[in-house]
Amino acid sequence: MRIAQLLKSTDYGTDVVVKGWVRTKRGNKNVAFIALNDGSCVANIQIVADLAKFADETLKPVTTGSCICVKGRLVESLGAGQGVEVQADEIEVYGTADPDSYPLQKKGHTLEFLRDIAYLRPRTNTFGAILRIRHAMAYAIHKYFNDRGFFYLHTPLITASDCEGAGAMFQVTTLDMNNLPKTEDGKVDYTQDFFGKSCSLTVSGQLEGELGALSLGQIYTFGPTFRAENSNTPRHLAEFWMIEPEMAFYDLEDNMALAEDFLKYLIGYALENCREDLEFMNKMWDNELIERLKFVTENDFVRLDYTEGVRILKESGRKFEFPCDWGCDLQSEHERYLVEEHFKRPVILINYPKEIKAFYMKQNEDGKTVRAMDVLFPKIGEIIGGSEREADFGKLNARVKELNMPEKDIWWYLNTRRWGSAPHSGFGLGFERLLLFVTGMGNIRDVIPFPRTPKNAEF
Repeated sequence: MRIAQLLKSTDYGTDVVVKGWVRTKRGNKNVAFIALNDGSCVANIQIVADLAKFADETLKPVTTGSCICVKGRLVESLGAGQGVEVQADEIEVYGTADPDSYPLQKKGHTLEFLRDIAYLRPRTNTFGAILRIRHAMAYAIHKYFNDRGFFYLHTPLITASDCEGAGAMFQVTTLDMNNLPKTEDGKVDYTQDFFGKSCSLTVSGQLEGELGALSLGQIYTFGPTFRAENSNTPRHLAEFWMIEPEMAFYDLEDNMALAEDFLKYLIGYALENCREDLEFMNKMWDNELIERLKFVTENDFVRLDYTEGVRILKESGRKFEFPCDWGCDLQSEHERYLVEEHFKRPVILINYPKEIKAFYMKQNEDGKTVRAMDVLFPKIGEIIGGSEREADFGKLNARVKELNMPEKDIWWYLNTRRWGSAPHSGFGLGFERLLLFVTGMGNIRDVIPFPRTPKNAEF
C-alpha cells in the first residue's frame, strides 16, 4: 500500500507491505526506527525493527537514500505526531545509497544546490510537495474545461509562424550545421531542410487554437511552449507549459468572467485537495501562502481600464524603479502596487495601448487601444494575458501590414477572417506562474521538474 493510505488506516494488526526510500534511521541497541517515504505524501511512516529479529548485515545497508521493501504489521503508534507505524518482520534492500556520497543527507539544503541535482530533488519534502501540487493543478485544469464543454485541442510544437511577432524562437532543423546548403545569394537554403522551409518551436498554440474555436466553439490547449529569450530571472523559463482557452462568441467581458472563475476554481481545488502539502509549504517557505490563496478565492476581481491604472500609479506618490507613463508596458512593481496596496484585490487590467500588444487583438473605436486584458495577482503580478481577438479581416490585415509581418507564414490565419469570421476571445495562463502562486515559491525554476534556462539544459 502507498504510505498516504497506510497513515489514514486504523486496521491495526493487519499484515502490510510498504516500499519506499529511507529518509533517516536511528535507534539503540535493541530497536531501529526507520523513516520511510514513497512520494505519495509529505509524511513518512515509521518502521520499527526489533534488532533481535534482524542480522547486522540486513540493517547495515539501510541508510539514508536507500530503497527498501518492508513486510510487517500495522500497529497503533505510541509516538507523538503519527497514528500508525509498521513493526517489521522482513526487510529487503532494493538499492543501497553510500552515506558518504549520497547528496541528500538529513540537513537543510539550499534551493540553488538542489537545482544542481534536479534528478534527486523530488525526493525532498519540498519538491515532493511541489510535484504533487503540480499534478493536482494539471488534473484540475482538464476537469474544469471538460466539465464546461470545452474540447482539448493538440496544437503543433513545430511551427513556421511566430504568434507573438517577437522573434524569440528556437530553430528546428536537420541540416548539417558544419555544412549548410546555401542559395545563390548566400543565405541558408531551407528548401533542403526536413520541412522544406525554416521552422521553429512554438511560442504559443493560440493561433491554431483560434482555428479550433471557430469550428468547435470552445477549446483549450495545454502543452509546452518555448521562448528563446535571454532572460535569466526568477520569472522566466525557456521551456514552460501554457493553458490557452479560445472561445467563439465571447467578448472581452465574457473572457474576463471565465478567467476569474477559472483561477478561483483552480486555487479552490488546491485548498481542498492539497491541504497537507500546502500547509507544509506554508510552514517551511511562505507563512502567508494559505491566507493569500484564500484572498483570491474570497474576493471579486477589480476591472480596471489601463488609462485609469496609469493615472492611479502616477498620483500614488510612490517612487517606482521604472517610471510609468501612458503607453508603457507595466512592470511587476506597478502591477503589484495596484493589487496589493491600492485595491487590495486581484485586478483585471483592460484596454491597453495597441502599440504594446500583439497584432491579433481587437482594436477599440478610439484607434489607440485594444481589447486586451491582464489578470494581476498579489506577489506575482501578471498571471494571465488575453484579449478579444480581431475578427474583421480588413483591420487584421492592415495591422499585419503595418507591422511588416510576413503574410506567407500566417495566410491561413488571415483566411479565417474571410470565411465565416465570428467574435471570439481567449487567454493564456502560464502553468509555472500559476504554480509559483499556489506553492509560494519565489523562483520559477523550482516549480518545474527540469528547468530550461539560458546556459542550462541539464538532465
